[in-house]
Amino acid sequence: MAAEAVFVLPGDPIDPSLIPSHPKKPLRLGPGLRHVPPNDILPTLAGQLTTDRQKNALRVENSGGRYQPRAGELVIGTVHHSAAEVYYVTLSDYTTPAILPQLSFEGATKKTRPVLAPGALVYARVVLANKHMDSELECVSASSGKSEGLGPLAGGMLFTVSLGMARRLMMPKSVLEGKVVVLEELGNAGLQFETATGRNGKFWVDSENVKTIIAVGRAVQQTDERRLGVEDQKKLVRKLIKELS
Repeated sequence: MAAEAVFVLPGDPIDPSLIPSHPKKPLRLGPGLRHVPPNDILPTLAGQLTTDRQKNALRVENSGGRYQPRAGELVIGTVHHSAAEVYYVTLSDYTTPAILPQLSFEGATKKTRPVLAPGALVYARVVLANKHMDSELECVSASSGKSEGLGPLAGGMLFTVSLGMARRLMMPKSVLEGKVVVLEELGNAGLQFETATGRNGKFWVDSENVKTIIAVGRAVQQTDERRLGVEDQKKLVRKLIKELS
């Protein structure tokens, strides 16, 4: 089941129907929530109260602020530097780099592991997230041994979006649930491009045409910055297509 989301303010009472109650999993409270004994849960941040019933989790997400890694999330990182066995990868400004083992790639061995220079981009999954330890990333599924779309991102261009926009783009049904139609409209208009979104507010675009890369990236950023609704997103795409033609 998809995650549900409503907007809340600090101290707002939470409708009991929004609190998941999985029979076997403990309730997991994420950032922006505080348990007030005996039974109350109150928001401490303004933002989207997101209920994930499959994971029996509840959290508040706001568009601003600094990204806080959470296990299982997909992120786009920039290689800062490397050591003997690991890469140190930056996920957001002014934060401690995360650790990415150099063998954490599909088919990687000491002889075949990818060589990533500082500034290289990687699409990775957060494996370990603990405020007392460096976060750890992986670019291969521990269960299948396959990359499953993770790994180095060659070429293209990286754009920064709000954490809220990243969440909307990564929804399973981003058009219906996230109200983000700009990418679908650009594709329907004939533009050929590839994208990847990181939960840390990073949006990567690649295409054979540099103008297309810039148009797609800016379209998403403008949708985010101007908080454009569905119809305004469609108008923006029509304008961009005219400028490209």
